[in-house]
Amino acid sequence: MAAPHHSSHATLNPLPEPPAVSAAMARAHQKYWRFNLALIATLMTLGFIVSFVLPLMAPALAQVRVGGFRLPFYFGAQGAILIYLALIVVYIVLMQRADRQLKRAFDADAGASASVGTDVSVARGN
Repeated sequence: MAAPHHSSHATLNPLPEPPAVSAAMARAHQKYWRFNLALIATLMTLGFIVSFVLPLMAPALAQVRVGGFRLPFYFGAQGAILIYLALIVVYIVLMQRADRQLKRAFDADAGASASVGTDVSVARGN
């Protein structure tokens, strides 16, 4: 008796090919994601410093008083929360700017490919 033939779902239902992307658009996507990862790494590093390094330095800053309270009180009570909110706002603003740049690159690429398509059809006599 022969062994049953094993077929995978990949051969029965292959994934569709992604659309072709121009070199300029590929560079724009690569630049976008590099910026995104660098921004996330930077903001997470600042969050780490606020969460772990500043509390370790707090005893050394205990002599400094602001408004009658010791400075470490402000670090714990308000400072960390305000820094986290600022990090979120910075991420939102910078990523909106990056999104607009990627959109402009996409629009420029779409316009360039549309003009190339019309040039080809004019050359063919269509």
